[in-house]
Amino acid sequence: MVEGNIEICDDNEIHQNEIDNVLKHELNEDVINKLTNLFKIFGDPTRIKILYSLSLDELCVCDIAEILKMSQSAISHQLSTLRAANLVKFRKEGKSVFYSLNDNHILTLLNQGLEHVQHD
Repeated sequence: MVEGNIEICDDNEIHQNEIDNVLKHELNEDVINKLTNLFKIFGDPTRIKILYSLSLDELCVCDIAEILKMSQSAISHQLSTLRAANLVKFRKEGKSVFYSLNDNHILTLLNQGLEHVQHD
């Protein structure tokens, strides 16, 4: 049966084994909130550009600002958000501060997302 543009069941049969399996693996609210916040961070085009750039190389704020054609202040603000979410880390070298992805999980998330949107 079709309701609007969505296919729905023709009958109202409950599949208890499947329901029990899902409920057995149900996420707690804290985990759901953390995951929701993570995807909100990924929901900004500038942050995606920064993360993608950092997936290719470690960069300083000046480099990122040049790549994205934005002010260092705007980049710093976005990097602060990414740092707060534990998506990027930094190291100081003299007067420069270099940023990189925090770990391979971030790279995996980014690559999986790219593969999904580029898939035909």
